[in-house]
Amino acid sequence: MAMSRRRLLAASIQVTSAAAVAGALGGTGTAQAAEAAPAVPATGGSAGPSSSGSQPPGLWAEFRATPYTHPQIPYVARAGFDGARHFPRHPVRADVLHYGAVPDGSADSAPAINRALREVGEAGGGTVLVPPGTYRIDDVIQVGWSNTTLRGAGSGRTTLYATKSLTDVIGVYGSRYGGDKSSWSWAGGLVWMCPADRYRTLTDAIRAKAWPFEGWTGNKRDEFEVLATVTAPSPQGSWSVTVDDAHRLRPGGRVLLQYADDPAHGLLDHMAGDVEGAAAYDWSDKSKLLSYVPYEWPARVASVRGRRVTFDRPLPLDTRLLWNPRITTCVPPLVNSGVEGLTIRMTPTPQSPHLLDKGYNGLVAQCTWDCWVDDVHAIDVDNGFLMVAAKATTFRRTRVSGRGSHHPYACREGAHDNLFEDFRIDQRTVLPAPPGTQLHGINVEGLSSYNVWSRGDMEMGTFDTHRGLPFANVRTDITVSNDGAHGGDASAGPLYGARFTHWNVTVTNGRAGCVKIDDIAPRSATFALSTVTPFGQIDVPDFGGALDSRLEAYGTPGVAPVNLYEAQRELLL
Repeated sequence: MAMSRRRLLAASIQVTSAAAVAGALGGTGTAQAAEAAPAVPATGGSAGPSSSGSQPPGLWAEFRATPYTHPQIPYVARAGFDGARHFPRHPVRADVLHYGAVPDGSADSAPAINRALREVGEAGGGTVLVPPGTYRIDDVIQVGWSNTTLRGAGSGRTTLYATKSLTDVIGVYGSRYGGDKSSWSWAGGLVWMCPADRYRTLTDAIRAKAWPFEGWTGNKRDEFEVLATVTAPSPQGSWSVTVDDAHRLRPGGRVLLQYADDPAHGLLDHMAGDVEGAAAYDWSDKSKLLSYVPYEWPARVASVRGRRVTFDRPLPLDTRLLWNPRITTCVPPLVNSGVEGLTIRMTPTPQSPHLLDKGYNGLVAQCTWDCWVDDVHAIDVDNGFLMVAAKATTFRRTRVSGRGSHHPYACREGAHDNLFEDFRIDQRTVLPAPPGTQLHGINVEGLSSYNVWSRGDMEMGTFDTHRGLPFANVRTDITVSNDGAHGGDASAGPLYGARFTHWNVTVTNGRAGCVKIDDIAPRSATFALSTVTPFGQIDVPDFGGALDSRLEAYGTPGVAPVNLYEAQRELLL
């Protein structure tokens, strides 16, 4: 299916590949950036915006003319692992059978698997093989060292069979926002990709009931150093900033660009596209949303020339001095590591009531950067695949099946530039869903930005935008039976920020909610969506006035380019 669509794409749009994007990093990670990206040739058609429902001049033609600054469509060509198509093959350094793992499920193999991962990781990395079989795990499998791969024999041949939940293994994880909610409803996995030190401090805090901040700047969100302060404004879509002193910055360095907010919440207005209604929106009582600020954008330094610092991709927002922009350190991430070729199956348990999950969760990528998950199947999980403060991480050929789950996929807590492709959510095997349970789908929230869901088949669930003002995310080339519901506490603020794009989506049951977004998401683009009707969950727009959203090729899925992410890669990489 994927190859035929790529051929269709190539035949339909006939683009000429642009020169390598200046500012991008090569597959080896060597910085080769120029100070500004080259212009991409226009292909005709007006670039002016139009109101929702009118006859626009052509979204794709417009994007080709202004790829880094289009008002409705984000630049996502570099989403995922190192902006590349192929994952590295680390040399095999260990076989878990040699460490005492048992492939018939008769004994706990977690200690053996974890010992192999730790020894290989601490020795500099490599691949840990898990041969065909079923391996009982009574503990979390920790992938905590860079340049390390956990590789099974294929999702149909190697199974990790989890007998205990995260509550059993680590303890109760309450919400840092209070109440009796379980944070295992949106965090943690029984395969946990996370830097070893970060994992240890997180789980120690949970056991001590000192609920941690899960993102890029430590448990208390103050474990960083300021490396430089931005001294001149730069527009969204540019590649560089000017700083007071760049002597602590080096090409290839992984840093955060932090944006605070101003008293009038101009940063949040800007994330919402600076539409008229954003200025009138009451941000002051959105306590959960305000706890996500400052916005933290992880970026790699591509070049340093005097006080001019160029990054590996365009700036996600205007960089205005009013927001005290600064470049800081971050939690040292897990880099260049992967999990491949296995199934994560839970012991049979009923699905928990909403927000009371025990933590029968599949795999989480937390503080990962340039990592990957490939050919992994999660069965009978509370939550399938989670990204928590992940950056440039690819989930490819993943699948969620079984009795039904709360979040099949979730992307939260400042997760940026990640890619989910060739994914599948199967129809639940327990019907009807137990009373008091909830189903979402492919989630994004918590100021997460520039994430892509590409080539998906969803037999249940929805496009779950879970408040917290996520912005500039893309869902493309997806078929969905749209029967889930989005979530999100009112204190988390708006459902959508600017530049959300739903591109070539087929809805098999005709339900509009969460998929047709031109009347609710500011500065959004809905392209080639099948005809849908409002019923079920119907939302009131967060912002009054004109949204400057776009609706094009409505009712005709399959219009070229079929896959927006692949088309951007063809054009720009």
